[in-house]
Amino acid sequence: MMNLIRAFISEIKITYIIDIAIIAFVFYKLLGLIKETRAEQLVKGFLIILIISKLSEWAKLYAINFILQSTFTIGLIALVILFQPELRKALEHLGRSQWFISTNKKGAIDSQLKMINEVVDAAGVMSRKKIGALMVVERMIGINDIVETGTVTDARVSADLLMNIFYPKSPLHDGAVVIKNNRIMAAGCLLPLTSNKYISKELGTRHRAAMGMTETSDAVIIVVSEETGAISMAVEGKLQRFLDPTTLKELMIQALNQDKDDNTGGDKNAKKR
Repeated sequence: MMNLIRAFISEIKITYIIDIAIIAFVFYKLLGLIKETRAEQLVKGFLIILIISKLSEWAKLYAINFILQSTFTIGLIALVILFQPELRKALEHLGRSQWFISTNKKGAIDSQLKMINEVVDAAGVMSRKKIGALMVVERMIGINDIVETGTVTDARVSADLLMNIFYPKSPLHDGAVVIKNNRIMAAGCLLPLTSNKYISKELGTRHRAAMGMTETSDAVIIVVSEETGAISMAVEGKLQRFLDPTTLKELMIQALNQDKDDNTGGDKNAKKR
């Protein structure tokens, strides 16, 4: 018995271990991407069909096996269409890896913190005055198609400028402001509305546009309600409402530094600043 074990171990090469480790890592990442999404249920459905197909083959139920095999073959093609959002998310996650990113870390952090402070100050004032606002902060996924729907400004982010843009009599107050590389790139931009039918009916167009934007990008969106003055933040398909300026600042720092932390293993000092 021991000789068989030694012979088996001697046949194992380091390349086999690396091969298995890579496959395990890929499957682990894929499971993380589809967890708690509609893709998770679809994968379970396909696994059930695969198991039943193998059982029908073992039991020699040829008609059932033929139908299931045909369904599975067609299903693989449909899989790409059904999983399109998840596949796009996976590719975007790969494209956000540190290999493709080159930034001046300290300068970028300082500039980002100034931008966050200006946005938070503007949101706080507009909340008290019940001035509606919609501000989109680009993260890793480019949103130039959204910038092109508005009026290009390419201006330094300041609370005064943001409040002037969203002043009710301003021609650009109805659209969204897009902030890219810590600068206001455009104002009066049009955002896609959410396709989520289960969103609360009490939420207005600004909130629906904010949620819709999170469905097509990883942007951070700040909303100020014109009716209630409530501040909300949408990111990664989640809407956090009734925020005070202090909480908004903390959430923005956390969200905007998330990609850096994922790629570098965490920059705790950046979050504390």
